[in-house]
Amino acid sequence: MRLNKTMAALLTGSALLAAAPLAQAETFRWAFQGDTQTMDPHGLFESFSLGLQSNLYEGLVRRNEKMEFEGALAERWEIVSPTVWRFHLRKGVKFHNGNDFKADDVVFSGQRINTKGSDMKVIAALIKDIKAVDDYTVDVTTPAPNPILVQQLEIFYIMDKQWSEQNKTTEATSVKGGNEGNYANLHANGTGPFMLKERQPGVKTVLVRNPNYWGKIPGNVTEGIFTPIAQDATRVAALLSGNVDLAYPVPVQDWKRLKDAPGVKPLTGAEARTIFLGFDQARDELKYSNVKGKNPFKDVRVRKAFMQAINIDAIKSKVMRGASRPSAVMIAPQVNGYNAAVDKRMPYDPKAAKQLLADAGYPNGFEVTMDCPNDRYVNDEQICQAVASMMARVGVKVKVFAQTKSKYFGKVLAQNGYDTSFFLLGWTPSTFDAHNPIASLFACRGGPDKLGSFNLGGYCNPKINELAARIQSETDAKKRQAMIDEANTIHRDEVGHVPLHQQPLSWGVSEKVSVVQRPDNWMPLRFVKVGK
Repeated sequence: MRLNKTMAALLTGSALLAAAPLAQAETFRWAFQGDTQTMDPHGLFESFSLGLQSNLYEGLVRRNEKMEFEGALAERWEIVSPTVWRFHLRKGVKFHNGNDFKADDVVFSGQRINTKGSDMKVIAALIKDIKAVDDYTVDVTTPAPNPILVQQLEIFYIMDKQWSEQNKTTEATSVKGGNEGNYANLHANGTGPFMLKERQPGVKTVLVRNPNYWGKIPGNVTEGIFTPIAQDATRVAALLSGNVDLAYPVPVQDWKRLKDAPGVKPLTGAEARTIFLGFDQARDELKYSNVKGKNPFKDVRVRKAFMQAINIDAIKSKVMRGASRPSAVMIAPQVNGYNAAVDKRMPYDPKAAKQLLADAGYPNGFEVTMDCPNDRYVNDEQICQAVASMMARVGVKVKVFAQTKSKYFGKVLAQNGYDTSFFLLGWTPSTFDAHNPIASLFACRGGPDKLGSFNLGGYCNPKINELAARIQSETDAKKRQAMIDEANTIHRDEVGHVPLHQQPLSWGVSEKVSVVQRPDNWMPLRFVKVGK
């Protein structure tokens, strides 16, 4: 999606239509391989959690079923100066508890994403200040001109200031753990099309239709029941038996089984999520390795050796059953700024990898532990095991430490001090623009620019931060693309991370259900229709 096209597609009032009365109540049941760790909309920057929360909470803008931007809690907006955006808020909107939505709630939410437990520092870095002009107008000041700000605000969910103060939840919930008593972690009070009826972490989450929703709900679902089912076989069996209407992800090897089974079908597509490996390049000594007194990942030759030791075509054919798209860069073709000319991967060459390791001082390899989720991405643990097997062939012994995503994220994210030496992660740019991974994953972390908050390994080239700032404010499309290409080339050549592939969207769905399959794998209930 090009910048000028995106901006031209912004709508202002199309969602004002009242929801039509439903002929009958419809329940939709769906299952995912893991649960959300929190209902706090500022607690975890993870697409599944943000997607689930999008049914309850809303931002100033949102995407429609065609992934085009439209107004949500803001009806319209304009740029009043190079660094100030004015948002005119929608009147008559109420939170689920009946409180009125006003500008103070936007200001409060802007403050809350800056609190210690917030995992939304990527959004916080975009905003220098938010001021209420009046009850239904806010001015958002950015650190520098930012022509794509609106694209970046879909996941800036607005919370009720009064409700948060009453329930002592004015600070975000940390996913590190020990903060489960935070009221917003287990309760919700948004303005979205659905309300939280029941939350049993690890068991089920029940959402019910908001009868006072301000906008149109195209679907007919009145109740949504979400159940986390960790095991692939159990999740597929629940779909085949009719216990759930939709299950995801479905192992790619089960696609044919679903095609042949009555009443269900696979729903597949290209996801804009890149799966990649990362290294701790910040510590002088790795926490989880037999190498003492130095960090082998600080040496680009070691990182290149890992890249050349991994047979990405074998992972595609054997682990992903041909359904993945190997990549040399950290963005998918669907993302604005992708350039196929830069997407050129180093060749698979174990002999060259062994030579690089020897040149770096590790002729016999070394040992390292790899952190891996086992319920977050398509075949995530299997990918990690395949990588470990391939690294063993060049003398590197990789111990895979796979665990459920709640424990995995609690370990590797900033709130726990980036407690990892080697890891697998996936990333979908929330803006569908290349600036997002450059600023979040590539940029040096910990600086005054607040960039690099998801740069778990601490890769750092100051040139990337400089380019990120310029990309953010550049309005000339050709100049902006050249800077994106430069950042991607630097990161690729220095092997800041090891991109593996873009995974497929892999859903199994009942034939009586119609859904919108977003390329970021979200599940917007307002578009779901049950029944023929």
